[in-house]
Amino acid sequence: MTLITERPNPGAARPYAFPAVRRLEKHGGIVIAAHLPGQILASSVLLLDASAARESEGREGTATVLAKSLEEGTKTRDSAAYALALEGLGAELSPSVDWDTFRVGVSAPVPMLTDAVRLAAEAARTPRLDPSDVARVRDDEVTALRMDWAQPGPRADASLRKDLFGPDGRYSRPLHGDPASVAAVTVEDVLAFHEAWMLRPGVLLVAGDLDALDLDALAEAAFAGTSGDPLPLEGPLGVPVPDRRRTILVDRPGSVQSTLRIGHRSPERATPDYVAMTLAATVLGGAFTSRLNHLIREVKGYTYGIRGSYGMTRRAGRFEVAAGVQTAVTGPAVADTLGEIRRTQEEGVTEAELEVARSWRAGQLSVEMQTPGAIAGALASLVVHGLPDDYYVTLRREYLEASVEQVSEAAARHLSVDGLTLVVEGDAATIRDDLAEFGDLVDSEI
Repeated sequence: MTLITERPNPGAARPYAFPAVRRLEKHGGIVIAAHLPGQILASSVLLLDASAARESEGREGTATVLAKSLEEGTKTRDSAAYALALEGLGAELSPSVDWDTFRVGVSAPVPMLTDAVRLAAEAARTPRLDPSDVARVRDDEVTALRMDWAQPGPRADASLRKDLFGPDGRYSRPLHGDPASVAAVTVEDVLAFHEAWMLRPGVLLVAGDLDALDLDALAEAAFAGTSGDPLPLEGPLGVPVPDRRRTILVDRPGSVQSTLRIGHRSPERATPDYVAMTLAATVLGGAFTSRLNHLIREVKGYTYGIRGSYGMTRRAGRFEVAAGVQTAVTGPAVADTLGEIRRTQEEGVTEAELEVARSWRAGQLSVEMQTPGAIAGALASLVVHGLPDDYYVTLRREYLEASVEQVSEAAARHLSVDGLTLVVEGDAATIRDDLAEFGDLVDSEI
């Protein structure tokens, strides 16, 4: 056995090339495809402008209930017949909802993909939506949310989102709703949401061996029977950051730990500073070797893990630090976390730290882009965020070539330790006095 006393340095980055992208406009919609020669499996995603942001106030979670109802059958097949049709193609359906889109993904062997896309479109355009099925799906979602919200975290997340995005309507409430809003969703709500947002053609994303796929046939399968123009895109929400800190206390009586959610608004995903911001966040809190994890976990032993990152959608973004710490050290953990954020904002990063972050981010990008599903997801980012087709060709190089000056300047521009909202979920009777020094202290209304 050989003992290694020094951590080995990362090796040279391996070459990586994002597959060539092709575009086709047919049958009223757009196909964007990435060529993966020799791949036996192919993936596609029907991308529709029916995101959670389209939901009505008090009915947050409607799109999620719809997504989970798509496999309950269609107008021409009940759930069993639909499942058998998918199984006969070796296909797997994966509907999902985020802040920007409603996605109906399907993967299948290359020769079966056109028929699989036709089945996915059948579910998206003509779902069965039997009242009893929708009600069951909704009730299952409410039960799952109640179980989730009984744990530490979701109330803190919701409190932070409400404070950061309060003036911006839907963005101030959880992506998939909460137990009360989902319980309020009716069958009529789901039917109306489908009718309003799901019948336009949209965009079909394809990742597979394009030499063996007929893009025209895929377009026909995805867009047949649809009509309507793309919806106009709304602009960014902006980045209002207050000039003083605010602390929100979420009471969890008897809790043995405090859940921290600390953040402020940031630019949307298409910002030119994306690479530099991501690298700065990696140094601060985005990796096991980060400043926050080293200090709060390794040196102080306050937590099992702490993360800091930027989360960005098409219209908005936020910087957030998340952790769970021992109740007895809540105050010191918050103070040390703010200290590391301030140090990164004011002093930037070092070359040694940045070298690790560059290598990790570039390597992660290469590792993530290994499957047709991951490539289809990358194509979705091009569409949603208005990025050029060669974006991923240059992204890895930009990670590797980012300078200390660029990353430090981005940290100075996009971190604001004095404008943070601090949300702490824990035993208020024990930790309230420890939090008074960090900013105006109020109790959460969630």
